[in-house]
Amino acid sequence: MSRLYGDPIEVWTRDGEPAQFVWRDRLYSVRAVVDRWVVAREWWKTSETDPGERRFWRVQAGPGRVVGTYELRFDTASAGWLLLRAWD
Repeated sequence: MSRLYGDPIEVWTRDGEPAQFVWRDRLYSVRAVVDRWVVAREWWKTSETDPGERRFWRVQAGPGRVVGTYELRFDTASAGWLLLRAWD
C-alpha cells in the first residue's frame, strides 16, 4: 500500500543520483535506486535555460535499519525536490 505526500525535501546527490534526503526532520540514506525516469513538459513551457523536465527516482531508503520504498521528484524549473509517495 502506498501513500501520496508531495512534501518538499532536501536532497544530497552523488553522481547525479539521490544519496540522502531529509523528510519530516529525519535523515534517510538511500540504499538502492529501484527505478528512474524523466518526464518532459510541453514544449511551450520550456526554454533554453530550463529544459522543462521532471526527474523521478524510486528508491529504497531509511533513517536506520528499517528500509522503505520512496518516490522522489526533481523539477528543473523550480530546482526543487519532492517526496511524492511512500510504500509500507
